[in-house]
Formats: sequence, C-alpha cells, structure tokens
Amino acid sequence: MNTAQIAEYIGYLASLFLIVSLIVSGDIKFRIYNSLGCIAFIIYGAFLGVWPVILTNALLLAINIIYLSKQFNYKEKFEIVEIENNDIFLQKFLSFYENDIKTFEPSFQPNQLIGNYTFVVLRDLVIANVFSTKIHPSGDAEVMLNYTTKKYRDYKISKFIFEKEKQNLLGKGAKRIVYSKAQQTKFKKLLDLNGFIESGDLFVKNL
Repeated sequence: MNTAQIAEYIGYLASLFLIVSLIVSGDIKFRIYNSLGCIAFIIYGAFLGVWPVILTNALLLAINIIYLSKQFNYKEKFEIVEIENNDIFLQKFLSFYENDIKTFEPSFQPNQLIGNYTFVVLRDLVIANVFSTKIHPSGDAEVMLNYTTKKYRDYKISKFIFEKEKQNLLGKGAKRIVYSKAQQTKFKKLLDLNGFIESGDLFVKNL
C-alpha cells in the first residue's frame, strides 16, 4: 500500500469521525469525536504535505482541547427539588418530552406518578431529570420514571441520585432501589454503572 492509499483511508476515517460528532448527543461527545477527526485530518495532511489542512485542523483541535479542559474541570451544581405530581410545570415538562420518554418507557402514563415520591434534578439550575418512585412499605423504591433530557445523559445524575443524595431516599423510607426486568433493557448501562444486581425478576441496589 502506497502513501496516497494510506492517506485516502485516513481521510475517510477523519470524515467518519466528523460525521459521528454531529450525530452523538452532548457537547463533550461532540468535542471528543471532533478532536479525533481533527487528529486524523492532521495525519492526512501530513501524508500529502497539505499545510492548510494541517494548520486548520490543528487550530480546531486546540479549541476542542481548551473546551474539554474547561468542561472536565468545571464543577456543576446539582440539586434535588421535590415536586407535586399534579404540578402544572411537571405536566408541561412530561408533555413536551412525551415522545422521548416513550422511547425508554413505552407504556408510561403521567397518572402512574400519582402517590409517588417525585422530584426534579437541577443541573446548574436547569431541569435535567425527573425521577419518580413508588416507595412500598417493605422499603422497596420502585422506579416508575427516571428520565434525563438528552443533553445530560452522561450518568452523572444517576450517581448523584443513588450515591451522593441517597439520604434523600432513605429519609422517605426507601431501603433499596428497584427496576423491573423490562426496564433493565433500556437502562442496562445505568444499572451496571451504579451497582444494581439481579434479584428474581428485579434489578436492585441497596441504599
């Protein structure tokens, strides 16, 4: 394989990274894939000796690195705010994100939240998540809804709910968090990262 052929394949790879960067959700994922595309284009330019390509992508890479550095060093503020299930703002939120919610919970209906303990998670004062659980006398907190808006699906919120703020759930009488097996297929990575274990027809995490 000659230099021109190698450069051609690297160019295709660079283009693929840039395409993926436009598809993924979240600013950080976008910057990471965009950076990989820039690196590939720098190598591509080096093989062919095309300095405009090298310089342009080197500048873009530097911008991405600066942005990622700021993001990784930035300390976001998370906060839980309890909310009534008939709150008009909650109803508007659920209505606005109805189609996206149903991709995770196809059978979900707002009336399933009646009588639950429901709260929103604010991330730098922006509503990033709605969490609703039915807490049974046994101490099982059955998760009826755990919806995070697309921009914030980096699993930081689940760590915040289940680890940093678990006293919030313990104070409501919860002893363990429970997901059904049907939910597990949609939340598998979240459950794995947070240490849930299989128990019969459920996936549970002790608080």
